[in-house]
Amino acid sequence: MPVSERVLVVDDEARIGVILNALLTKEGYDVKVVQSGHAALGVYPVFQPSVVLLDLMMSGMDGLETMSQLRALKACDSKVIIMTAHGKVRSAVEAMRQGAFDYLQKPFDNDELLAVIGRAIEMTTLSRRVRQLEDQLDQTYAFDSIVGGSGKIQSLFALMHKYARTDGTVLVSGESGTGKELVVHAIHQASVRKKGPFVVVNCGAIPPSLIESEFFGHEAGSFTDAKARRQGKFEAADTGTLFLDEVGDLPGEAQVKLLRVLEQREFTRVGSNQVVPVDVRVMAATNQDLPSMVHAGTFRGDLYWRLNVLSLEVCPLRERKEDISLLVHHFVQTFGTALGKPHITLTDVAWQAIQAYDWPGNVRELQNAVYSAMAVQEGQVIDLEDLPFTIVNAPDQASPEPVPGQSSLAQIAGQAMAQSEQQAILAALELTHGNKEKAAQHLGIGRKTLYRKLKQYGL
Repeated sequence: MPVSERVLVVDDEARIGVILNALLTKEGYDVKVVQSGHAALGVYPVFQPSVVLLDLMMSGMDGLETMSQLRALKACDSKVIIMTAHGKVRSAVEAMRQGAFDYLQKPFDNDELLAVIGRAIEMTTLSRRVRQLEDQLDQTYAFDSIVGGSGKIQSLFALMHKYARTDGTVLVSGESGTGKELVVHAIHQASVRKKGPFVVVNCGAIPPSLIESEFFGHEAGSFTDAKARRQGKFEAADTGTLFLDEVGDLPGEAQVKLLRVLEQREFTRVGSNQVVPVDVRVMAATNQDLPSMVHAGTFRGDLYWRLNVLSLEVCPLRERKEDISLLVHHFVQTFGTALGKPHITLTDVAWQAIQAYDWPGNVRELQNAVYSAMAVQEGQVIDLEDLPFTIVNAPDQASPEPVPGQSSLAQIAGQAMAQSEQQAILAALELTHGNKEKAAQHLGIGRKTLYRKLKQYGL
């Protein structure tokens, strides 16, 4: 038994405390014994036990009152086991009604005591793990997990905060890779439905013949492969949020059925006539131009307006390039631990290439590019050659055409940087007596990078 599992014994009879302390300490528990409810309230916040063994009949503050005040403490998630003398079982049952995990009659059997404590610790551990995962989920999908300081991102945050306080349908538009699902999940986590399920449907990945079953479920025998009743996505998302990703890919028949459930908040499973009410918030996302599709007759106008109650547009990365450096630093920190490279930096040339690129795949492409570069580079510095081919060979759209006979500021800066690099390389080679591998390590770059620069500068 891990010593971290703590048991707090609360009993005004000193002899019981001594016996329990000896027994539980022998079993590997970390035990603290107090003789009053007031003392228990004092030590609990610091001791943070997994289990509280609480005597029901104590002088002063009795067990029920002590348990009630323990429950009022912030983050109290310990399981309380009531200890009671023979003939007081009715009071112990009342304690369980008020939240006690179990009760034991004195004199208790040691094996029974240890078994009950073991079950209580399992429940405490499980509830703490669930709370930890919920906290991680809140952090992962918090607004501040969407990296950016540009005006456009701040405007997006402002709308997200407002939409999180409502229960209206949200339509998020934007190019692929801009983080539409992250935006939707952040709104869900900040809303009153955060304790409910968050169910995702990729509308473009469902065969047309199965969309109705996917949305609404089916009864056993309703079609050839329906061997049992199946719950649909709307039913699974009840009391929570249903996210319709790439909603523009829905075929016409499915659009009609989706419109009906949005209007009436009820549906019927395939093969059934029973109407099932549903309490669900719908949020949808698309990378398509839905108004143009409505005009062309490929997307229903009435469904579009049902979905577009609250609208958000996530702008592409090329329109908020001031956020690129923040995103790169964020990804470097995120991947650094996993890849064992916590101190990665980028050369000026690599930064210039990243800033000049238009990022048609948006944040997702940038994330993949940083991961790829960190995975292949050999030292502690990402250089131009470590970046994906598409970025290295992309035209520099930010650089104006040079005027004949004039040197641009970029050209002057580039020449100065080249001179500094040559001097640093020569100094490293002199320091290492011409050993290129050691020189590369000294410079914090890979051997291939050093060889390329030696060839580039004719050294």
